Amino acid sequence: MYKKVRTPCIGVCSTGIGDDVCRGCKRFAHEVIDWNAYTEEQRRIIAERREGYLVNAVRSQLEIVDEKRFVAQLYHQQIRFDDSQSPYCWVFELLRAGASQIIDLREYGLSPTPQARGVPLVEVRQRIDEDFYALSVAYYQRFVAPGVIKS
Repeated sequence: MYKKVRTPCIGVCSTGIGDDVCRGCKRFAHEVIDWNAYTEEQRRIIAERREGYLVNAVRSQLEIVDEKRFVAQLYHQQIRFDDSQSPYCWVFELLRAGASQIIDLREYGLSPTPQARGVPLVEVRQRIDEDFYALSVAYYQRFVAPGVIKS
């Protein structure tokens, strides 16, 4: 089924203050500016790149060990998620909505990776966001910035 790609904007744009990569949605400045002019295919390419980076960042900190329990909690907690994305993207939505309120990850079908064991979930969420941003910046610096001519 064809699903239109929605804007990933979360209303925390840092491109207006000079960042090449938005700290909120992790798109590149020119993608933020040109989003409405892009075709669905162009938007899908951006969405897939962002999803891959987010999945990698989440998986480095948390593992889904019981997907049925996890999905049941998403519905119970009324967490909005895009079912066309990886469940690891849904984990980040859960953490954004309530990392400070989750006491036992097992109740959510989740388990910390070795590097996240004993780390407060708010800090895990922050690590994920920082890694997601770092992956986006690294890609931008390696593959996009060399071709961008700034006036």
